[in-house]
Amino acid sequence: MSKRQIKTDTSEETIRLAEKLAVLLEPGDVLTLEGDLGAGKTTFTKGIANGIGVSRTVNSPTYTIVKEYEGELPLYHMDVYRLEDSDEDIGFDEYFNGKGISVVEWAQFIVEYLPENRLDIKISNLDENSRMIEFYPHGAHFKTVIAELIG
Repeated sequence: MSKRQIKTDTSEETIRLAEKLAVLLEPGDVLTLEGDLGAGKTTFTKGIANGIGVSRTVNSPTYTIVKEYEGELPLYHMDVYRLEDSDEDIGFDEYFNGKGISVVEWAQFIVEYLPENRLDIKISNLDENSRMIEFYPHGAHFKTVIAELIG
């Protein structure tokens, strides 16, 4: 698995990158997002939502664990931080094998439920506006997606 990375200098660039990624995704695709608080995980998810035609405002599902949005494809936005030290399975298979795109924040807390084929994304703050976005594709599909996205 080879890491690919790209730097964005504004939140708008981060959103545009995620929009470009979204149009390459297929039903059942799972993305994980890792990054410190304020790194831009929700901003990136907003771009995914825009790219698949979600019109509702996307915000962090911290207290609900999963928020579902309707677009050309459903978007399942998960924040599983509160599941740390829990064995709770909230029906991950139904989401991960469903007709939508799953975006999972704090995925390290549910690693045993994650599918083998997925796209892990790490977002790091470089300064107040700039971000380094690293892509770790698992499986041939996501290697192709990232090759198309970044070249």
